[in-house]
Formats: sequence, C-alpha cells, structure tokens
Amino acid sequence: MQIILTHENADFDAIASLLGAHKLYPNARPVLPRRVNRNVQAFLSLYGVGLPFTDPETLARGQHVRRVILVDTQSLTFVRGMGKNINDVLVIDHHAPPDTLPDGWTLQGDTLGATTTLLTEALSARLIPISRIEATLMLAGIYEDTGSLTYAGTTSRDIRAAAWLVEQGGSLEIATEFLEHPLSTTQQTIYDTLKEHAEMLHIDGHPIAISWSESPPDTEEEISTLAHKLRDLLDPSALFVLVEISGNTQFVARSTTDDINVAEVAEYFGG
Repeated sequence: MQIILTHENADFDAIASLLGAHKLYPNARPVLPRRVNRNVQAFLSLYGVGLPFTDPETLARGQHVRRVILVDTQSLTFVRGMGKNINDVLVIDHHAPPDTLPDGWTLQGDTLGATTTLLTEALSARLIPISRIEATLMLAGIYEDTGSLTYAGTTSRDIRAAAWLVEQGGSLEIATEFLEHPLSTTQQTIYDTLKEHAEMLHIDGHPIAISWSESPPDTEEEISTLAHKLRDLLDPSALFVLVEISGNTQFVARSTTDDINVAEVAEYFGG
C-alpha cells in the first residue's frame, strides 16, 4: 500500500498538497492527519464529500505500507500499517532542504511560497484535470501560505500557479471566506494575551516580535492562525510565538524577509 502523509495541525497548504499528490499518484491514498486547523475542518465539513481523503482510523489492519509520499513537511508521522524503519519515502516540500536525508528517502522541491505550488505546476504540465472544489482547495493552500500572495517569500511561480487554479474554476471568494474564518472563543483569548505580551526587539536593523501565552486547561487550539494575525498586526521582520497547551509548548516562527531564516531558530529548539 502507498499512502500520502503530511504534518499534524495541518493548514490549507498541507491538505491541498495531500490532494495534489494524490492527483499525481492516484494509487497512493491521501491520509488526513489526526489534527487539522479549524478553518480547514470547516472547509472539509462543507465540501469534503467529493474529496478522496482517508481517515487514519479507517486504514485496514494487516495492510503493509510499502511507500510513503510526504508533503509539506520533512518529518514522518506514523499511521496504522507503517513499520518504524520504512525506507521508501518521497518528500515533496517547499521548505529549505535538510543537510542529509535518511537512506531510501528522496526529495522533490524548491523554496517557494507553498508546497501546493509545486504540485499545481506538475498537474498543469501533465494536463491533469481537477474539479472546481479541488482547484479552490489548492488555491486556498497557496493563498494561506503566501498571505494572499503578499508575503516576502512569495514567488512568481506561486502567482502563476494561483492563476492556473483560477482558470480551472477555483473560487477566490470561497477560499477567502475560509482563510478569514473567525477565531474561536479560546483562540481569541490566547490572541488577546499574545498582543498583551508582545515585545519588539531591534536586531541588526530588523524589528523582531516575541510573545507568549498560556491556553485554558484541556484545550488543543491551533496556533498558526494566531501567529499570522499577530504578524499582520505588528508587521515585524520576524515573529516568534510560544504558547503552552495542555502541558506542552508550541513554538511558531514566521519571517517576512529572506534576511532572517526562522527555520534555523526552530531547528535549534528541535523543530
């Protein structure tokens, strides 16, 4: 069995990349992560009936996973049927490549605004048809990770990929509706605390925002949306957010300039 995986707390780019990879590799099953962001879940609840995603709990026992396609991440998660030493992994990702890959792993990617862009380019080049809802989901993937094509990491390839998705019927109206999804009560509480605790440092001419918060007990809210909103509010060159959730600490880092590689900072802390 071949499966397609992405990271937990999945955003639109991650889920759109699952779909794009499945369109390219139809024999591989796109397996949803156990946790997806709230706005993504809202989209799937409304439009997910015709999409090919598999719930990880429905994977049949006894089926052996022989190959994994990993999208929008370079860290492997494990689902039913996977051995701990799987050695046939294809990574499709838009983040900076690692110095080394495990044996049996291969990497396809470029440093772009979104992983969905890479997959959209391949679909376009191969003339693979996609439905209006599929195009809308992939459009949301590009728009969310590029700040609607405004972030510094956005490339001309992201813009061309988004244009092709619109040509396939992708709806900017629907994508924008879910990207501007209202915060939950708990998210609003955390966001208010992040604003209150925000501290601005100036390092080598760059404004760097740092903030922290604690979540209410027994909640598991996703933080990436809050980091995006805080970045839009403060407009720093880089943003670092720490949030304690259910006894664990989530660390989210964002950059708006190529001068600051927040991935190196995250790597220092094991991210």
